[in-house]
Amino acid sequence: MDLLRHLRYFRTVAEEQHIGRAAERLRIAQPSLSQRIQRLERELGIRLFDRTSRGVTLTPAGRIILHETHTLLAAADRLTTTAARIHDGAAGTLRAAVPPALGAPTTAALITRYRDHSPGAHLHLRELPTTTQLTELTTGTLEAGIIRHPSHTDGLTLGPLLHQPLGVLLAADEPLAATDELHLAHLTGRDLVLFPRHHAPALHDETLTTCARHGCTPTTVHEATGDDFTHALVLSGAAIALLPRTPPAPGTVWRPLTGNPLTWRTSVAWPQGRDSPAIRLFTRTAHHVLRHHAGMHPTPPRPTVHPRPASEFPQ
Repeated sequence: MDLLRHLRYFRTVAEEQHIGRAAERLRIAQPSLSQRIQRLERELGIRLFDRTSRGVTLTPAGRIILHETHTLLAAADRLTTTAARIHDGAAGTLRAAVPPALGAPTTAALITRYRDHSPGAHLHLRELPTTTQLTELTTGTLEAGIIRHPSHTDGLTLGPLLHQPLGVLLAADEPLAATDELHLAHLTGRDLVLFPRHHAPALHDETLTTCARHGCTPTTVHEATGDDFTHALVLSGAAIALLPRTPPAPGTVWRPLTGNPLTWRTSVAWPQGRDSPAIRLFTRTAHHVLRHHAGMHPTPPRPTVHPRPASEFPQ
């Protein structure tokens, strides 16, 4: 027996106090409704109604069951609504991650927009390097992540790829700061600050290879895991940093690179076969936020000019 359905029939009969009117309201045949009420009484082992020629009235036991029926059906309705919200990505918890150096404004916008578009859902967000995200996506402790490329993404589904040009963060009193944009070769012989290689080995190697191809050979590469250490090295004049455009800290300036030779390629990733409304919502939200708050683009930026010969670079 479908208990919830029979209880709904029982509640309607109790409200109408008449089998015929209840049957009309429920759009079922009167004999069928009578049989269902009788079956419910047999299942419960009690008489719910007193029958008269003018209708039905609740028995004392029926009044108690009606009170419990209201409670039970209200809980069932809440359960159905919650399940629908989970199915639509509007409820439940999504375990996701962002890479370091995404930027506080971008991360805040991601959290806020996800919450605004899914008020009943909870986004459990962590900052994890790409290598850690890939491991956790594989083991199932992470459901979605924003990762850097190139990466080993076997077994993962990827969202749209976005491109983020890198520029140079340097001290405001650094002579190169007087130039509106810099060639990579301008940076040769300087100490360079970059994210730790173990965070994204392929991207780290690709970045240094691109630097070398454009005439930039750093003296030393410092690996920094946080903004504070990066800014300290830059402010001291000991190094320059390759970073996406971000509001520079006091005493520093950010300059674009001529020709956009360096870009970070970024996308959302999640395990294959684990697609869900919550993941789709996260992917749409992340794509919007990365484009509008992190300056990422769906196509690679076009080079503005060709690199000049090294002899033309200022010393």
